[in-house]
Amino acid sequence: MILEHNVPLQPYNTFGIAARAEALVRVRSESDIHAVLKDVQLLKLPRQVLGGGSNIVLTGDVKGLVLKMEVAGLHLAGETDKAWIVEAGAGERWHDLVAWSLAHGYPGLENMALIPGTVGASPVQNIGAYGVELQDRFHELDAMDLFTGEVFTLNAAQCGFGYRDSVFKHASHGPEDLGLAGRAVILRVRLALPKKWKPELGYLDLERKMTETGIANPDARTIFDWVCQIRSAKLPDPAVIGNAGSFFKNPTVTPEQCADIIAREPKVVHYPMPDGSVKLAAGWLIDACGWKGKTVGHAGVYDKQALVLVNRGTAEHPCTGGEVMTLARAIQTSVYERFGIRLEPEPVVI
Repeated sequence: MILEHNVPLQPYNTFGIAARAEALVRVRSESDIHAVLKDVQLLKLPRQVLGGGSNIVLTGDVKGLVLKMEVAGLHLAGETDKAWIVEAGAGERWHDLVAWSLAHGYPGLENMALIPGTVGASPVQNIGAYGVELQDRFHELDAMDLFTGEVFTLNAAQCGFGYRDSVFKHASHGPEDLGLAGRAVILRVRLALPKKWKPELGYLDLERKMTETGIANPDARTIFDWVCQIRSAKLPDPAVIGNAGSFFKNPTVTPEQCADIIAREPKVVHYPMPDGSVKLAAGWLIDACGWKGKTVGHAGVYDKQALVLVNRGTAEHPCTGGEVMTLARAIQTSVYERFGIRLEPEPVVI
């Protein structure tokens, strides 16, 4: 077990917010967590799990113990008649898994290329992009109980996946409640990648790429390249401009609510969903309220994509988590006042 004290967290969150962890353990195997559970002093501390830091906003120093997930490994764990089963350690970068799977002839993740963060965080958020969500490719995961040290396996149904949601985002409130927030940490994820692959091309940006290139039947590698190009053009590189990716969830409304908004705002970007609801583009709503490119304190709205909040601080005047949340609340108020829709943040606020 590698235990560190008073650790700077600025390198470990993609927003680049300056904060420190009272204590930090680098988790590279189950034995590291077992060592924590045997340490009387560490057991007294509250715990916070940290993956790639791409989906958090730090509003101050983190008290207690940070479990920095660094479990490695990428390999083919098995196969069925219908799918290849690919396993990845929780500490692997998600994009590295996507690129690795394609390089080894296992398509299915290409629409989710360049999503920041680690593999271990992907089920927590049920990440998704361009018409594909993690739950569409999920097989099972291994997790560890942070109180008993027991390792257990969950299938898709047991993970309770929803839109940017899972059991790992909810705390338990009783013996019948399966919420695992604060109770368990993900060690490994296994995905079922289809042998009978077909392209997912239902998003406008991908349809535009088909028109631009004249490629009507793109293969998985081509879609991967297109998604990388689209995301790179729209979203800032965290290594250059601190950010946490898409800051707000795309809200869903009833067809009646959507029709009402269209009557007032005919250009609103919307997508019909299989369950009959309609998903609205949060970035469009924010842009329509005039926020693109605006700055509050040292936090701003990215000038190429209103859905992304960015760090505009400097070494002398760093951006704080408080400034980020002040900006986020101002945006929420604007969108609610104009459209009657409450935007929900994607990142975890700590």
